[in-house]
Amino acid sequence: MAFELLIRGGTVWLPEGARNVDVAVIDGRIAALGAPGVLSAATVLDAHGLHVLPGVIDTHVHFREPGMEHKEDLATGSQAAVLGGVTAVCEMPNTIPATTTAKALTDKLDRAQGRMACDYAFFLGATADNVDSLAMWEQMAGCAGVKIFMGKSTGTLLVEDNAMLSRILSSCRRRVAVHCEDESRLRERHALVHESGLPTLHALWRDAETAFLATKRILKIARKLNRKIHILHVSTQKEISLLMNNRDIATFEITPHHLTLSAPECYYHLGTLSQVNPPIRAKYHQDALWTAVNEGLVDCLGSDHAPHTLAEKAKLYPTSPSGIPGVQTLVPVMLTHIAAGRLSLAQFVALTSAGPARLYAIAAKGYIAVGFDADFTIVDLKARRTIDSPWLASRCGWSPFEGMTVTGFPIFTIIRGHLIMRDGCVLTPENGSPLRFQEV
Repeated sequence: MAFELLIRGGTVWLPEGARNVDVAVIDGRIAALGAPGVLSAATVLDAHGLHVLPGVIDTHVHFREPGMEHKEDLATGSQAAVLGGVTAVCEMPNTIPATTTAKALTDKLDRAQGRMACDYAFFLGATADNVDSLAMWEQMAGCAGVKIFMGKSTGTLLVEDNAMLSRILSSCRRRVAVHCEDESRLRERHALVHESGLPTLHALWRDAETAFLATKRILKIARKLNRKIHILHVSTQKEISLLMNNRDIATFEITPHHLTLSAPECYYHLGTLSQVNPPIRAKYHQDALWTAVNEGLVDCLGSDHAPHTLAEKAKLYPTSPSGIPGVQTLVPVMLTHIAAGRLSLAQFVALTSAGPARLYAIAAKGYIAVGFDADFTIVDLKARRTIDSPWLASRCGWSPFEGMTVTGFPIFTIIRGHLIMRDGCVLTPENGSPLRFQEV
């Protein structure tokens, strides 16, 4: 058989663990795994000294198109993704207009065609107006599933009523993703920060109890209905304790920024550039997140890439918007934690490839195995780089990790057998295709 691409000489992360094998590709799929030096192909990529990981899937990004393209668009966001070693993304519905109809979802898919560098899918936002159509629309090609906002963040999507939450969970067939912050508590506590100008108060306003109450409430509803849910950007010790006892119905995500930044230091150093919902919290919450990671309780990592311009971030708190960019820095930041001994590379692969594919039933992604898509994030675990603005591709032009020296860096990004990124250069910026999903 004439193979089109051979990745030779790397340490390859197979489902059973790291192996020294060569990987052959044909027609965008992994066609063979062979002992070093046995296979041949028209194009050979030398991966000696590098680790060949399954393509990283970031299931939580906000690329802001349509309606907020001055912050980001599908092209710039996806280029940031592949520069960071991310091969596929699932984009969130809080755009303008929000992705709450079949027409809006189709519009995003049309916009993405021929413009995105990585593979992609889009979430539908749940509302009182579309609840009766969600079961039909979530089966559309290119739909990642349904998302519920229980607390206001960027955009207008909000579902806070228990009866409506029940209707939404009852109507959907796929796992529903949930942003858990209790809106009534947010309204009650807003006076704590009104015209304060102090971003250090962000974690006081949107406190740990705000997240816990919403998570507890949606778990109770999901338990009653026997519906599986996915809790996004878990940030508190109490949520971890609660979720540990509900593993049969609830999976959950943690972000690199909650694992890396801690309060109050981040607010002193970064101000509103570290303002995000849910907030960066005190160190003991972060310690609880790391314990959950190392006990195998966390299901996936998501960047929650949510860019705003520097001018918008410079507004007086709390009028400044919440959200930070993160899709491009997910891999190097987490590899740096690996270098520091906080987690293993096997855990990272489970959280960024196998985990996302399992949670959302993404077809042919998440593993290096014959028949799967030839998606690879190839990294140098010893490379030391500094995250700087010239490397950043997001239209917003900044990162809370700017100036950080990282250990471990993406060298190649390969998607369905196409070399998309090499040594910091995007070679094919228009390669992306919609993700495919297994029938649920």
